[in-house]
Amino acid sequence: MISKSELRPGDGVRYLFRGVMVGDGHRPASMALRDAQDEAGVPPGIWRGRGLAAVGLVAGDVVAERQAELLLGEGRHPDADRIESERLEAGDDPAKARRATVLGRPIEHNRSSKTEKAKERTPWLGMDLVFRPPPTAHIAWALMDDETRRVLELCQDIAVDKTLVWVGESVAQIRWGSGGKRREPIRDGGLIVAVFRHYESRAAESRPLLHDHAVVSIRARRPDEKGTWGNLSADSLLANIVAADTLYVLTFMEEVTARLGWAWEPREVTPGRRPVMEIAGIDRRLIGWQSTRRQQIEDALSVLTAEYEEKHGHAPGERAGYALGCQAADRTRPPKRTERRSLSELREGWRESAVRRFGADVIDQLAVRARAAAAAVWARVRPVVDVILAAVDVVAVVYVMRGAFKRHHLLAEARRHLAYVLRGRPHQPGLDEQIVEAAIDGYTRLASRHTMTADLSALYPRDTDDRAVLRPLTRKRSASPYERARLAAGALTARVHATRRSERLNSRARPHTVAVPDISRSRPCPSPTDRKAGRGREQGTDVAALEQTRATIEAAAAMAAKLQDGVRERAAARAAAPQPAPAAPPPPHPHQPSVQQTPGRTPTGGVA
Repeated sequence: MISKSELRPGDGVRYLFRGVMVGDGHRPASMALRDAQDEAGVPPGIWRGRGLAAVGLVAGDVVAERQAELLLGEGRHPDADRIESERLEAGDDPAKARRATVLGRPIEHNRSSKTEKAKERTPWLGMDLVFRPPPTAHIAWALMDDETRRVLELCQDIAVDKTLVWVGESVAQIRWGSGGKRREPIRDGGLIVAVFRHYESRAAESRPLLHDHAVVSIRARRPDEKGTWGNLSADSLLANIVAADTLYVLTFMEEVTARLGWAWEPREVTPGRRPVMEIAGIDRRLIGWQSTRRQQIEDALSVLTAEYEEKHGHAPGERAGYALGCQAADRTRPPKRTERRSLSELREGWRESAVRRFGADVIDQLAVRARAAAAAVWARVRPVVDVILAAVDVVAVVYVMRGAFKRHHLLAEARRHLAYVLRGRPHQPGLDEQIVEAAIDGYTRLASRHTMTADLSALYPRDTDDRAVLRPLTRKRSASPYERARLAAGALTARVHATRRSERLNSRARPHTVAVPDISRSRPCPSPTDRKAGRGREQGTDVAALEQTRATIEAAAAMAAKLQDGVRERAAARAAAPQPAPAAPPPPHPHQPSVQQTPGRTPTGGVA
């Protein structure tokens, strides 16, 4: 999954350099970044994104401390020191030389007294996106052999890269003008991202948690000829976090299945909530061993949920539940550990802890059981995607849970549908967008200027109210919103199957039928003038049509009589013909015993 947090001047920048860049540890102010990373046992950060060339960086290069300070901490060019010194040597004053190194608007502008509403807002310099695979992937990465560990890390790299590319090309927008009202896609999808990899969770007892912190810089280039710099739109990124999350999980699943041959299956974490996809065959008990931090959050979340229900009189929805989860995580955040261990030492400690709790047989057979479970999944699950059924399922779930929704809500649900149906098998590029377009075109209508809602007239043409159709399906108010959404999706999917079955039956050719001329079409339709004058079609009988029908019936009766006469004549001819006498059987051979013949059978047993 993906979680997010904004990076702002002050505490946010200090947390980035003192914690995130050194594996969520504690870095003394006097210690160099690379030394702190070596002591913490985490790899150095690397640069990613298509916007690196504009600032002279290369994808895959190590993130230097001074580069991060300038770009992520001040919004300036990562090589600002050289640019500023060259400007000073050319004769520029210090303020002008510094201004030449700023990408877009300087952060000091928001602190100026001349800026509108400057005191009400704090500028943000980036967004920290945390990419975490499913828990069973952490278990396989921590407890299996080194080759499997490297493959899973490669799958993580590919999934993160593809998600960041999609965010840069399809989501990220740059804003400028009065109040940031003008918004356009950024130039060439050019995001600048610093990625830092961590190995363990923040629980009191060390547990495996492979995850990446992708710090996205707010600075991006505008799509004009000059390629001037501006700021990303924060609300565009925040609105599409869930869609990016589902794309990341779907891509990670497909990479793991393609490289290791494993399959995925849904696991219900909280009753009545959305299930999560996990690697099939991994012992579920290991999830509890790995997710000690998760258990702490769930205990705090149950208390917060009870308080919410007592205050509001109903269970929290999807958005409120997410906010309560973040609040529970903040309440249970433990202090940072001071001891440092390398990845090999961490893996050795994790294996010893798991073996002590579950036994060596369970840990040693993880890969074997994962392959056996994958074979069982592929034997019973057919990875086929029906676009229309997927569109109906997506619309039903999103409509019941949200009522009014936007396109990115459908896109996120379409990717969840692909993850559940394919179980890790690859999907055709653009299939998620195709499902969304089918849902919008066939089963939605505009609800307001910016939102849409379900339109089920294609499935229920006689009903005009979509709520009247779905209300009986979701009447079980004691169930959670997701359970009611699944009930509605199942009913609508059954409706699609019934409609298709009816269409197939109606399209078959019907034998033994006679086309009778339509009497109502044998006369010309009255003109509009005749209708206004009251001279509509008279109720009567068309003589020519009746004569034609009578002639057809008489011809058919004559043909039937002629066929019956021919049958009688052939039967009488066969009865009058003389029957040939049966031939005498040949005498038996002196050296061959005689065979008792059965009437109607030949000596060899064949039918005479």
